[in-house]
Order: sequence, then C-alpha cells, then structure tokens
Amino acid sequence: MKIAIGNDHAGTNYKFLIIDLLKSKGIEVINFGTDEENSVDYPDFIHPVAEAVSTNKTNLGIIVCGSGNGAAMTANKHQNIRAAICWTNELAVLARQHNNANILSIPARFTSQHQALEMVETFLNTAFEGGRHQNRVDKIGC
Repeated sequence: MKIAIGNDHAGTNYKFLIIDLLKSKGIEVINFGTDEENSVDYPDFIHPVAEAVSTNKTNLGIIVCGSGNGAAMTANKHQNIRAAICWTNELAVLARQHNNANILSIPARFTSQHQALEMVETFLNTAFEGGRHQNRVDKIGC
C-alpha cells in the first residue's frame, strides 16, 4: 500500500507521527507536506496529494491542517476525490463505510495526536460497504 500525505504548518507534528505509524506497518509514504512550522499556504501541499490519489499513484491520502476544512475543500476540487474531515473515530468509520472516502482530512487544532493516529488506523482498516451507498457515491462527481 502507498499513502500520500500533505500538511500545512499546523499539521507538521501530526504528519511526522502519522508517517512513523504508517512506516511501522510497512506502508510506503509519499510526503508532500511541509516539514516546517512556519506559515505556508495549504493548497501548495494538498493539491499534490489529491493528484496522487486521483491518478492512482497512491491508494489513499491523508491531509492535515488546522481545521481540516481548507485542506478538504482543496482536495475535493479534484475529480474522483472524496476527502472527509474527521475529528472522531466514528466519523472515520462512516467516511470509509458509507462514502468510500479516499482522503482523510484531520483538523490538528481540534483533535489530539492520539485521536489522529486512531483515525488513521481506522481509515486504513475500514472497507467501503458498497450496496446502497454505491449509488450515492456515484452521484458525487460533477
């Protein structure tokens, strides 16, 4: 499995923890995020993640910014991207099961590092249910 990860300055510390978790599971990581905590423009780091996922260069993506909103809005501009903002584990489950989310957007300022890592684990280990949800997912794209 290969995961693209991107972040702005608010998500740098979270990103490094997530990369460590993914690598410990033998998952290849492509880091598109900033490694600094100086203010940056999140779209510069999120567009490459969405591009990697939408072109199947990676299986999934993880993006981290302060609120999760700007990152998700940016990613969702790309065709075939379903970026879900999650701040609880239950939302991560539903994002995968019901929406077939392919990018997890984590709001670093509203989740603990422990919660973020738990959501990453859940996102990776939860399958899309398909069935009645497939018809809805098929209607998302423009």
